[in-house]
Amino acid sequence: QTLIESALAQKRKVLNEAEAKALLAAFHIPVAQTLVARSPADALVLAEQIGFPVAIKIYSPDIVHKSDVGGVRLNINNGKDLLAAYQNIVAQVNKIQPEARIDGIAIEPMLSKPHAREVMIGVTTDALFGPVIAFGAGGITVEIEQDQALALPPLNHHLIENLISRTRVAKMLGNFRNLPEINRAALENVLLRVSEMVCELPNLREMDINPLILDETGAIAADARVVVDYPRQAKAGRYSHMAIHPYPSYLKKEWILPDATCITIRPIRPEDAEIEQQFVRRLSPQARYFRFFNPIRELSPEFLARLTQVDYDKEMALIVTIPAAGGETEIGVARYNINPDGQSCEFAVVVADDWQRKGIGSRLLAELIECIRDKGIKLIEGWVLKENIGMLQLVKALGFDITSSPDDQNLMHVVKRL
Repeated sequence: QTLIESALAQKRKVLNEAEAKALLAAFHIPVAQTLVARSPADALVLAEQIGFPVAIKIYSPDIVHKSDVGGVRLNINNGKDLLAAYQNIVAQVNKIQPEARIDGIAIEPMLSKPHAREVMIGVTTDALFGPVIAFGAGGITVEIEQDQALALPPLNHHLIENLISRTRVAKMLGNFRNLPEINRAALENVLLRVSEMVCELPNLREMDINPLILDETGAIAADARVVVDYPRQAKAGRYSHMAIHPYPSYLKKEWILPDATCITIRPIRPEDAEIEQQFVRRLSPQARYFRFFNPIRELSPEFLARLTQVDYDKEMALIVTIPAAGGETEIGVARYNINPDGQSCEFAVVVADDWQRKGIGSRLLAELIECIRDKGIKLIEGWVLKENIGMLQLVKALGFDITSSPDDQNLMHVVKRL
């Protein structure tokens, strides 16, 4: 974020190549090392530092497609060839695009990958849908081939498989003639990291990683172009630039109970349907009645989907889990739903019978209240059965006002203004 803000402060919206690669590296995307030479003498020193053979490219804020202006030279094996290539590139660019500012020459190690395939990963920002991720064939013929598929972030394994399969280049990523299959886990990791970038950086407007070089050993970004700008809304929410609110992983926390048990508090995911169902099944009949005002034994598939497939922009469910064989066991959950007025919300919380009176309920509800406060909600309310003494004591300790419902004397209305 500091790197982007620095560029914007200099009234620049296009990052230079070094900045663009630093941005990718910050999100753990492998990049080709790039050093910038401001003179032929610098180029010799830096090339020796990197080690021959090297590739060199024009370094200019005014040139997007370096190959179009003759601004790339590959497989330079010695200092003599390097000096000649340096002078040749500068002369060529000055001839084709004389108004372009030339800040030097970018020097990179020559990537020798006999089984390589080149793809492109891009980001663009749609006025309606926000950031969109593109994937397809890469290299210098990307505009001619027009082999791209699009997806809305955040991406996951299923969406990535679908995105790749909708391109023609997908057929070349497996065993192709004498080429081994590319490292698909490496490609998926880059797409996940790009998805993470557009989720966390609302300033990111456009990006092209082209080419992303893939082979059986991994992936590496050989070149990148990044365009940034100020957010459209000055006081927007963390993910208001997204069409689909990503999983809020930043809310995940670890907590140690007084008996040294380590628990995790985190937002619920659609994949948690089974542990949510098991959690409800293990609740005592009284606990289920206190939570749902109904003596249900388990959740219907429709209701289970409603509880686990949440829209994080309008609601939240925080669950408490402990490690279990093969995964996790849920021992508590608190959730809120924003009311139609946009200024208030209704909440609910329940903790497994065996885990009550350990401070879990108060910690869970306190974390939920902080989420509500961050959304700018002014009032939180809920309904508690009069006989649910433990819950009434909990909300009272957290500063809720408690009144009887005018329509049902067995129901208490609990309210907290934020």
